[in-house]
Amino acid sequence: MVNSMSKLIHRTAEKANVHPEVITRGMTVAIFAVYTLRIGYPILCSSLTIVRNKAREAQEKICSTSPVRSLEKNQLLTENEEIEEPLKTFEKKSRRDSKSLTLQKLQFSPAFNKQFLLQLIKLIRIMIPKVQSIEMGLLGLHTLSLITRSFLSIYVARLEGHVVKNIVRKDIAKFALQLTKWLLVAIPATFINSLIRFLESQLALAFRTRLVRHAYDLYFKNQTYYRVSNLDGRLENADHCLTDDITTFSQSVAHLYSHITKPFLDVVIINFTLLKMARSMGSFSVAGNVLGGAMVSLTGHILRKLSPKFGKLVAEEEKRKGYLRFIHSRLIANSEEIAFYGGHEVELTMLQRSYRSLARQMNLIFNKRLYYVMLEQFLMKYCWSAVGMIIISLPVLTGKQQTENGNGDKDDGVSTRTQYMTTAKNILIAGADAVERLMSSYKEVTELAGYTSRVSKMFTVFEEVSEGKYQRTLATLNTRESKKSFKVQGLTFINGMPEIKGTVIERENSILKLEHVPIITPNCDVVVPDLSFTMTKGMHLLITGPNGCGKSSLFRILRGLWPTYAGCLIRPPTGQMFYIPQRPYMSVGTLRDQVIYPDTVKDMKEKGLTDRDLANILAIVNLQSIITREGGWDAIGDWKDILSGGEKQRMGVARLFYHRPQFALLDECTSAVSIDVESKMYQAIKDLDISLLTITHRPSLWQFHTHLLQFDGEGGWSLEPLDTHTRLSLHEEKERLEAQLTGVPQMERRLEELCTLLGEDSVVLQRPSADGMENSLEETAPVANTEPLSD
Repeated sequence: MVNSMSKLIHRTAEKANVHPEVITRGMTVAIFAVYTLRIGYPILCSSLTIVRNKAREAQEKICSTSPVRSLEKNQLLTENEEIEEPLKTFEKKSRRDSKSLTLQKLQFSPAFNKQFLLQLIKLIRIMIPKVQSIEMGLLGLHTLSLITRSFLSIYVARLEGHVVKNIVRKDIAKFALQLTKWLLVAIPATFINSLIRFLESQLALAFRTRLVRHAYDLYFKNQTYYRVSNLDGRLENADHCLTDDITTFSQSVAHLYSHITKPFLDVVIINFTLLKMARSMGSFSVAGNVLGGAMVSLTGHILRKLSPKFGKLVAEEEKRKGYLRFIHSRLIANSEEIAFYGGHEVELTMLQRSYRSLARQMNLIFNKRLYYVMLEQFLMKYCWSAVGMIIISLPVLTGKQQTENGNGDKDDGVSTRTQYMTTAKNILIAGADAVERLMSSYKEVTELAGYTSRVSKMFTVFEEVSEGKYQRTLATLNTRESKKSFKVQGLTFINGMPEIKGTVIERENSILKLEHVPIITPNCDVVVPDLSFTMTKGMHLLITGPNGCGKSSLFRILRGLWPTYAGCLIRPPTGQMFYIPQRPYMSVGTLRDQVIYPDTVKDMKEKGLTDRDLANILAIVNLQSIITREGGWDAIGDWKDILSGGEKQRMGVARLFYHRPQFALLDECTSAVSIDVESKMYQAIKDLDISLLTITHRPSLWQFHTHLLQFDGEGGWSLEPLDTHTRLSLHEEKERLEAQLTGVPQMERRLEELCTLLGEDSVVLQRPSADGMENSLEETAPVANTEPLSD
């Protein structure tokens, strides 16, 4: 066997013309490598497994906010299951809250499609209303600066080539001249770079201003700011849309314009420049440009095929971020209850789990990005560099470039080629950067599609709400009974919401009239199916009923906050109806602003009122002392916290005396005010000939009203003149009976104790059945005497 192997080695060595020792050593190395691989492969796999487990354990320690401990696999699975169920519930709730029937056309995954282009064009028309506008001027300057920067990049690359050429030629004079040019051109180049950023910021600010101006016009049109959050359910966070979404969209549009325009210009100019340089070297081939385009296309195809689903992973990350914010906000909103129960350990555990879940998702993205970035860098850095070297070398290797002096000076040819190589390298680096930015711009376009969708949706909702078109998710969840009630009222549904068919008429005749007007909540619950009454000047209406019967809802319909779905509502102009809630709103501003709200100081002066008049008003509501206490009319403070509950309610009534409307809608507005001050204020209101519509539970205010509107809580109502004396006597009798009946259970228990101690029964405590009662009555009834009476 050994001789045969030796003969085979010698024969192979003779044929290959190699020494036998070389073949022997090669075979020995190969055998040793195979043996080492066989022995070392399991060890390598085991080592990699240990490293992977150690890395995962390290990542788990990074993810956990609880005290450091070793996390076993089963424990990790249990924690994942514990966090997945609340996440699913949170996701369903978010999806349910944000769902709306009329937004089916808007409920799509943001992408570069026709819907995105239509929405973007609509928003661009808002941002750039006409050609002769500041925004168009900024856009033109921005474009001009981008073009200038592209040409400057080419010029700087050429200039650097000349500098290197003179270095190779050892021409000090020309080197100093070219270096001076290079330093001088740096001044406009740096200015153009700074100008591009400046114009981009100015353009984003101009776009944002246009959008905010348009959004504010819609937001404050027909009380949209109230209706969008109380009557419509499509926008959960209008404040976020008005601030962050518009800002992000504006910045994204301005940045994407420069991010796409400049690379595109660079690619076009660089291709022409490379062709021109190739011709100067005596080469007329376009193979380098074609090779570069093919490499870019191949890179894009590979990255698109092998790219992980980063969009889905990031969406999951955002969902977990939202759940973490939800847990924090829930803790803040219920902090008092949690503190009373001592439930901080449970809440801490929930926070730790939600954070750990988010951190694990982030680690998953980081792990996938590790290999993807490696592939991306290999293709874009090294493969592109190799192709770039080929593109640069082709004109040098295939060209027939002549020396400048025509005498075959070898040094001159070397310097020229060096100049070409330096210039072409810088240009290709700029071109590669431009292509890379163009390829990565697709992600920014996708992000812009998301921002465009949100801003466009906000404007659509504002426009529809201002026109009285509402949509709420809860409308689709009504029971058959609710829909049957709507059918009885003759209402029809459009996209799950009842159609608004009521008529609202404003007249300057000091009359308030409802004719067959239903009270329907934003959740489409019928509180009162049909309400009709007329209120004239001098009539004061007291409104009573159980909670949820429609008292405050009636005020919202009268004020125009809620739609009139049916019937006819005749009311005075909005300025002649003043509503005072139980918790008056305290505005930001001076003490004077609190009294005259919502007027301004200019409006007050136009009405001919002065600070002395305001002081007289505060005297009526017993608040004149706060003028000196707070430092005068121009004092500024957080009045919501400075004033007590009773003082805020009296300030609300002071506004009523300032505005002096025809009708005052008072919703428990004096519940924290003493009875004597309350009576004084109500009497002053009546003396000003202001008609009262009051919701109150205080019998002391009955005397200031002439009529009573009473709801029964089941859709019924009654309107009748208010007899204060009779109603007060009935109320006193009711309180007296309640006081007496309150002590009955205690007296019964004491009677049972006495019967037990005495061993006797009580006639009062006996509760015979109905049959027993009948038998008892029969037994105790007198028997008729059938015998004739004696004389």
